[in-house]
Amino acid sequence: MPAPKQTKRFAFALSGVVQGVGFRPFVYQLAAKHRLNGWVRNTSAGVEIEAEGAGQALDAFSEELTSLNPPQSVIKTFKQTEIPLTGEEGFEIKPSQSLAGRFQLVSPDIATCTECQKDIFAPRNRRYRYPFTNCTNCGPRFTIIEDIPYDRPLTTMKNFKMCPDCQAEYDNPLNRRFHAQPNACPICGPRLWLADKTGTELSNTDTIAEAAKLLQDGQILAVRGLGGFLLAADATNPQAVATLRNRKRRPSKPFAVMLANLEEARKYCSISKEEEHLLVSPAAPIVLCRWNKESPVCPETAPGQNYLGIMLSYTPLHHLLLKEINKPLVMTSGNLSEEPIAKDNDEALKRLCNIADYFLLHNRPIYSRYDDSVVMYEAGEKRVLRRARGYAPYPVQTHFKGKEVLAMGPQEKNTFCLLKDGYAFVSQHIGDMQNPETLDSFEETLAVYLKLFRSKPEIIAADLHPGYIATALAEEWSDRLDIPLVKVQHHHAHIASCLAEHGCDDEVIGVALDGTGYGLDGNIWGGEFFCGGIKQGFSRKAHLEYLPLPGGEAAIKKPYRTAVSYVYTLLGEEGLCFFKDIDPEELDIIKSQLNKKLNSPLTSSTGRLFDAVAALCGICRVANYDSQPAIELEAEAKDTEFAQFYPFELDLDKGIYLIRLKGILEGVLSNIKSGKTAAYISVKFHNTVSQIVLDTCRKLSSESGLTKVALSGGVFQNRRLFRQVIQQLETEGFKVLTHKEIPSNDGCISLGQAVIAANQGGL
Repeated sequence: MPAPKQTKRFAFALSGVVQGVGFRPFVYQLAAKHRLNGWVRNTSAGVEIEAEGAGQALDAFSEELTSLNPPQSVIKTFKQTEIPLTGEEGFEIKPSQSLAGRFQLVSPDIATCTECQKDIFAPRNRRYRYPFTNCTNCGPRFTIIEDIPYDRPLTTMKNFKMCPDCQAEYDNPLNRRFHAQPNACPICGPRLWLADKTGTELSNTDTIAEAAKLLQDGQILAVRGLGGFLLAADATNPQAVATLRNRKRRPSKPFAVMLANLEEARKYCSISKEEEHLLVSPAAPIVLCRWNKESPVCPETAPGQNYLGIMLSYTPLHHLLLKEINKPLVMTSGNLSEEPIAKDNDEALKRLCNIADYFLLHNRPIYSRYDDSVVMYEAGEKRVLRRARGYAPYPVQTHFKGKEVLAMGPQEKNTFCLLKDGYAFVSQHIGDMQNPETLDSFEETLAVYLKLFRSKPEIIAADLHPGYIATALAEEWSDRLDIPLVKVQHHHAHIASCLAEHGCDDEVIGVALDGTGYGLDGNIWGGEFFCGGIKQGFSRKAHLEYLPLPGGEAAIKKPYRTAVSYVYTLLGEEGLCFFKDIDPEELDIIKSQLNKKLNSPLTSSTGRLFDAVAALCGICRVANYDSQPAIELEAEAKDTEFAQFYPFELDLDKGIYLIRLKGILEGVLSNIKSGKTAAYISVKFHNTVSQIVLDTCRKLSSESGLTKVALSGGVFQNRRLFRQVIQQLETEGFKVLTHKEIPSNDGCISLGQAVIAANQGGL
C-alpha cells in the first residue's frame, strides 16, 4: 500500500556525548510518542537514526531530539537528511556498528541518581542495599569502557550475564534501565566482600554493617570504588586520622572528607549555592568549602587550612556505608603519597597492605584508573584544580582540525593530550612522572585513549626540559613513529592552554606564575609576563629578577634555605640576623654555596618567593607537600583586608622588565622586627604580588596596545590572589581570561603543548 503523500523519512547523525547517557532509549520513546517508524543505533562515530512518519511529527521529533535530550548527553553535531521512504513498521534499537577510524565522545562516570538511591534504601526493592545499582542516568561509564561503540560486550560487565529480571528491564523501552549497559542486581551482578590484609575473605552476613563497625572502631579501610581504591577513616577520630597519615607518609597534606548528603555537609562547612550545585552535580567532585572549625571533623584532617575538601557519596556503596556509620569519613586516594591509586584487588592488597587494616573489595573490573576531581568556586566560576572523575575524558573543543597531535605533558601533575578533529582530549590527572608506577599508569591510560578515540598521532609535543621523563618518552615516540617532535616552553604552554580553553586566537598579555618551569635560557622560570598568542608565538617581556636556589630541590623542600638565599643575596650579611634558629654550620654551608655559585640554579619563580616569605614569617620552614608554604601563608591571612603593599621596582634591562624584590624583603623583615603579625605580613604580601601583576600589565599594555590578559600557573589557585588580580585588572579595563574547566596548575600543560605544536605543524 503506498505511503500517504505527507509521509517523509529522515536520517539523523548525532555526535558528542550520546552513548552511555540513555540516548537510544530516549530516541525510542520519542519515536513512540510521535508514532514514527524506523530505528536507532550506536556507531563508533555517535548515534544514527532513521525515522519515517508524518511530516509534522518528524518536525517535532527533530526539534525535541536537541531540546529534550537526556541531561547527561552533550550534542556536538547534528545532521538531518531526507531519504527515500521504506514503508517499514515499528521502531527498533539496532545492533551497534563500528565504523573504521571513527570515534565518539565518551561519557565520564556519573554519580548515583535519586531514583537509584531510593532503590537501595527501599526494603522491598530487589536492589535493596545492592552496592552496584545503576541505570541509564547514573553509574560507571568511562571506567568500564574497553572500546566503542558503548555496548555491554565492550565493557568490563561483559562477563556478568543478566538474569531474566534484569534482561526484562534492559529490553523494556519504558524502564529507566532500558539499554543500561552496566545493569545488574544481587542475583547476576558484581558482589562485595570484606577481606583482611592477607586477602582472606571474612565471613559475615552484612558486609556494609561490618565495614562501618570497623571504621567506627578506628580501623583504616581500603575501599574499591569506581576508578580505584580510596582509603577510609573516621574523620572525627584524631587517632585514626593520625594513623592514616603515618602509614600513608602524608604528614600534613589535607585529606578530603566524604559526607552522606548536602544536609550533613552543611553541618561541617559554610556552603554557597554555587558550591551546593557542584556538590550535587553528576560529576560529584571534591569541592573546597569554608570549614566550620567547631564541627566534629578533627583538625588533623586538614591542618592549617581554612577550607575543607568535601564530597558527597557518589556510588551506591558510598551511600550505604555513610548511612550505616552516620559520620563523615576521610576518603583519600588509595596509594602511598605521589603514587597512582591502586585499581585492582591484587594490586591493592600488595601496595596498601601496610596502610589499610581491612579491604572492601568487589569483582567488577576497572578498566581505567580514575582519581576524584577537585574544584573550587571562585571569582564567579567553577575552577577545576584536579580533573578526573566526572569530567575526563570530555574534551576541550578547538579549531585545530589538521594533523593529530599527542602532547606528553609535564613532569608533575601530569596529563597528556590528544588533539584530533578539533577536539583536545586532556587525560585525567596522572601524577608525578618520576614515580615508576605513575609511568606505568601513564602508558596504560594513553593506550586506552589512543584506542577509544582512534588516534594515530602525526606530531608529538613535549616540554623543553631535557631531564623530564615525559620528554624522553616523547623523543622515543617521535623516533619510533618517525614523526616530528615539537618542544614547547613550559610557561608558553600555560598561556596557550588558557587561550585554547577560551578559543582565543588574539594576541594577549600572558601572566604565568608558578613554581618551576625550564626556561629558554636554561634557568628556572616561574614569574613570567609575555606578549603573544598561539599563532603568533610568545615573547618574554618581564619577569621576577633571578635569585639563586641553594641546593636546588633541597631549597624547595626546605623553604628556609630559599629565605636565606633571597635575604643574603639582596640584603647582604646583615640580613642573616633573622636566621638565628638555623644551625650556624648549615648557614655557613648555604652562604658558601651562594658565594661560590655551587648547585644554586637561578630562578624567577613566584612560588619560591611565596616560600621565602612563609619561611621568614615562621609559617612553614619545611614543606611536606607541594605548595604547602604558599597554601599556609594564604590561610594565615584569613579574611583580613587592607590596601598597603610592599615596594618593588620595574627595571628595563635589555628590552625586558626585571621586577626587583629587594624592597619586598626589606619590608617583610622590617615588619617582623616591629612585631607585625604573620597575618598582616601575609595580606600585605598578597597585595604586593597583585600590584606587581597590575603594574606590569599596565606597562606592557601601554607599549603594545594589548588589553586582554591571560592568567595561568599554580599560583593562581590561591583564592585571595586570584580574586584580587582579576578585580584590579578588570577595574583597570583589561579583559581577563582564566582557566575554568582545565586546571591552571601543570594539569593544563599538555593542552598548551598540543595547540602550540598543532600551530607549528602548519595546521
